[in-house]
Amino acid sequence: MAMKRSQSSDRRPRRDAQRNRERILAVAKQAFSQYGANASLDEIAKESGVGPGTLYRHFPSREDLLAAVYRSEVEKLAVAERQFAETLPPIEALRAWMLLFVDFIAAKQIIAPALNALLGEPKQVFEGSHAQIWEAIRALVKRAIESGYIREDLDPIDLLRALIGVANVASIPDWQQSARRLVDILILGSRPIK
Repeated sequence: MAMKRSQSSDRRPRRDAQRNRERILAVAKQAFSQYGANASLDEIAKESGVGPGTLYRHFPSREDLLAAVYRSEVEKLAVAERQFAETLPPIEALRAWMLLFVDFIAAKQIIAPALNALLGEPKQVFEGSHAQIWEAIRALVKRAIESGYIREDLDPIDLLRALIGVANVASIPDWQQSARRLVDILILGSRPIK
């Protein structure tokens, strides 16, 4: 009986710790988006509903927190690919994921310069993400091709390049709305030629 109590008490802190970590990451993403790399970590902890010690236990340095925010955004894309593939028709799954990718680009535009400023060359942080993103888009496009919604000669990377290209036009303040419209244009233009 004592063993059961010990096991359940072991589980609860892990769930609490995971919730704390997720809250910290969400608040940190918002703070870094708004204030850049120098956002107050104490404010991030406070807005997350945790003490500074909890924040530093999860993320010993500012660099660790920034890298974790970035990795969390990449993981959302990977998880979304699986969820969309299971719950949506192939073309809608691809469209939904591409819209989420636009949000990822927006977050990366803020986080990447901050990581560059703090780490100099955050190559390791970014390298792992490319494979996850590539696998997600490849799987969604393959599924759409197999279902006949997308033409067979479509290279998945072309879809990503088009969206990234719109994001790199820094002089356009509403690039995200433009990119969202571009998703539909890309989907329509990817249909099989009759």
